Amino acid sequence: MKVILLERVEGWGGLGDVVNVKDGYARNYLLPRSKALRATSANLKVFEGQRADIEARNAKAKAAAEKSGENLDGTSYILIRQAGESGQLYGSVAGRDVADAINAEGGTKVERAMVVLDKPIKTLGVHEVKVRLHAEVTVTVTLNIARSQDEAERQARGENVISSQFEEERMAAEEAAADLLEGGAGSIEGNYVEA
Repeated sequence: MKVILLERVEGWGGLGDVVNVKDGYARNYLLPRSKALRATSANLKVFEGQRADIEARNAKAKAAAEKSGENLDGTSYILIRQAGESGQLYGSVAGRDVADAINAEGGTKVERAMVVLDKPIKTLGVHEVKVRLHAEVTVTVTLNIARSQDEAERQARGENVISSQFEEERMAAEEAAADLLEGGAGSIEGNYVEA
């Protein structure tokens, strides 16, 4: 289906471009969200007549997104989640969770559709996430996903919490083994007589 783009669409083109897209993409995404018009001769005439208004509206929306993006770009958010010993989350962090964390801080209103995640986040740690505020404005926020506030602070300082946890367990096991060899647990002092 041929459509006229009313704003920049990633991978397809910019405002005013006439592109050929799949029917389902046009019917289910572009047309309902007012991102495009069907490319008929009547719509082409209407578009050319309103082109200046559409460009002005798009520039105004872009400027508003850039202004709110200045406040949002580079910010950091802490998400407390349950996770296993290896750092795997019980569940995952999706776009909705990221949007909720940003909106809870206040300032910028972010919808979950604006959060760009290639795949859900399923591990503890510090993750960079892109937020697309406008078709031409994308900012990056940092998510610190931890099991507790203390763990989040350690991760923010750059410590790998999972590897340090395994290191602590290894050190404790070595101390227990050394204690056994020195005659600690289970040893009895005294004279032994062999039978």
